[in-house]
Amino acid sequence: MNPTMNDTLRFRSVGPDVCVAPQLTPEAMAEAVQAGFRSVINNRPDFEHGPEQPTHAAIEAAARAVGLEYRFLPVASAYQSPQEIAAFAQLLRDLPRPILVFCRSGARSTRLYNAATAA
Repeated sequence: MNPTMNDTLRFRSVGPDVCVAPQLTPEAMAEAVQAGFRSVINNRPDFEHGPEQPTHAAIEAAARAVGLEYRFLPVASAYQSPQEIAAFAQLLRDLPRPILVFCRSGARSTRLYNAATAA
């Protein structure tokens, strides 16, 4: 999977068949399918920075409508617990790849990926 940038979908590779992105919208789910993704993990809590942020329910509905697997694993930006890291590692094992993971900027999803795959 090659990093790409277009109007709404920007992502970068962090590992085999796993990419991270900043906040995604429901509309970006169709683009994720076109880019070849099969699964999406949302690490951003709803309304983290206000009501203008799309809800995970809206993103999930859009993802499922285009055939993507979708999981909501909200984590704080400053700290990811051992339980959250283990849950993320399980999602990496279980979900069809390639996987697109997102949060506000992509940084917490990258840290979560690195912690879940460190061994």
